[in-house]
Amino acid sequence: MKKTVKKGKVPQRFLKFQETYPAVAKAYSQLGTAAKAAGPLEATTRTLIGLAIAIGARHEGAVHSHTRKALEAGCTPAQIRHTVLLSVTTMGFPNMMAALSWVDDVLNR
Repeated sequence: MKKTVKKGKVPQRFLKFQETYPAVAKAYSQLGTAAKAAGPLEATTRTLIGLAIAIGARHEGAVHSHTRKALEAGCTPAQIRHTVLLSVTTMGFPNMMAALSWVDDVLNR
């Protein structure tokens, strides 16, 4: 399966998953592609929504991944941090601060 991101940017666990289960990884990728194509949202909006969902789920690895994807889609650090700040009234201050630290893990590299 063709890898679409640089090896150093993706967790080794995911790369191992792709190597061990290429058919499942391909199906997962195709599902994401189909979901993106199913509606009118632009890439930057889709990636910020993905980031917001990862924040809401409190998945640190997914926040890292969606932050990288948002940058690749052309989102600015200010747009990414604003997405995190918008979670404060729903997720609470401590959860927003945790998400902000995860985003900064990527933005400050």
